[in-house]
Parts: sequence; structure tokens; C-alpha cells
Amino acid sequence: MEIKSPAFKHEDMIPAQYTCDGRNISPPLQWSGAPAETNSFALICDDPDAPAEIWVHWVMFDIPATVNGLPEYMSREKEITGLGKNGKNTGGNFGYDGPCPPGGTHRYNFKLYALDALLNLKPGATKEELLKAMKGHVLNEAQVMGRYRR
Repeated sequence: MEIKSPAFKHEDMIPAQYTCDGRNISPPLQWSGAPAETNSFALICDDPDAPAEIWVHWVMFDIPATVNGLPEYMSREKEITGLGKNGKNTGGNFGYDGPCPPGGTHRYNFKLYALDALLNLKPGATKEELLKAMKGHVLNEAQVMGRYRR
């Protein structure tokens, strides 16, 4: 399975429009190669270089198995018809909050999980709640990583 973004290459810099210094909109994502048994996808974007703890920028789940990507500027609504549910990020917001590092270059991991079930969590689930619900349901996973420096 593979995930990529037309906005940046793996390990390259994320364009400013997808950060707090720009429009703070989510980048477009595309994926392929999911197992045939996939019933849904989940997505987590986090920053392992944040000073105090891993900073979660985006949690999304119950993405239908028929979906093979997310467009730029995803809604911050709790539920997005045909595309899934938003969880809450570390900032306490629904949907995507872009990179905004206090200093230095940080890595931003966009991790996609192919699942054998719909999780049916309520919108607003945290990364920890999502990871717990996914246990035993992950068929495959893929990651694309971008960097950002302020």
C-alpha cells in the first residue's frame, strides 16, 4: 500500500499554504494498493518532533474503502458525507491543523491504515482512542512524511 501527496514529495518540505503560516488547509492525499478485504481507512498526521509530546495535527476515520484519496482543504466538520469522520487533534479542534513548529525543522507523518471494519467511533475521537479501536483490525499501513521549518 502507498500514500502520497501531489503537494510534496516524501521527506520534502510541505508548502506554506498547508501550514499556520499560510492558509492552514489540509494537503491533498492519494493512496493505492489497499488489501481487497479493506472496509475502511483511518488517517493520523502527527509531529514527533514537538517539544513536549507528539503533536497530533489530524485524526480521520471511517473513510470508506471506495475512497482512494482526500482533496485539498478538507472540511473541519465532525462528519463529512462520503469521506468519513474527523477526530480531534492536540489543539482540541476537529479536522486538520497544519504545521506550526516553534523552531527548527519538524517532521509531519501522514499515516494511513487499511482496516477490516468500520470503527463506528463518534466524531471527535482522539488519536489514542482511534489506535485502541483499530487494534486487531489493521490490514496494512502506509506513510508519507513532509517537513516544515519556520
